[in-house]
Amino acid sequence: MAHPNRRDVGLLVLRVGTGAVLAAHGTQKLFGWFGGGGVEGTSKAMEAMGFSPGRQSAIAAGLGEAGGGALLALGLATPAAGAAAAGAMTGAVSVHAPAGFFAQGGGYEYPAFLGFTAAAIGVTGAGRYSLDHLTGHVLDRPWVVAVAFLGTALAAAAVVGRRAQDQAAPEPDPEQP
Repeated sequence: MAHPNRRDVGLLVLRVGTGAVLAAHGTQKLFGWFGGGGVEGTSKAMEAMGFSPGRQSAIAAGLGEAGGGALLALGLATPAAGAAAAGAMTGAVSVHAPAGFFAQGGGYEYPAFLGFTAAAIGVTGAGRYSLDHLTGHVLDRPWVVAVAFLGTALAAAAVVGRRAQDQAAPEPDPEQP
């Protein structure tokens, strides 16, 4: 069994690394940082991918990634942070799924990895070197884990289901009254 300090250091490294990557992607969507499109550009891209309304979808994805990522990095409200990030990655997986698994072909490998990693951290907990530990795990209770993941699963299913339904709906004929 790993020494407790090594385990906590490992969780710290995993949390900060995963959280930073997620936060960077989210800030691209929200603020246009790191070459991103900001809310306006992301809204247009979301609509083109079949997410409607585009603006709300862009903000939700950006908040799930940036907010969930920042909270994961800090180790604060870790179950909710992991659930939010995993939910945002579920939407990203739905976008990349038609291209197959591997990222080199535009597939869903990368968002799936980030989503599973965020979910695992959310379930496992932040470890000793975290704000959750410092605050006595006020926002890291078993019921929070259950509620966070159930809520995120329902929201992700609704968004992905709505996208699939919108894509399956026939285009309106402009010639018909």
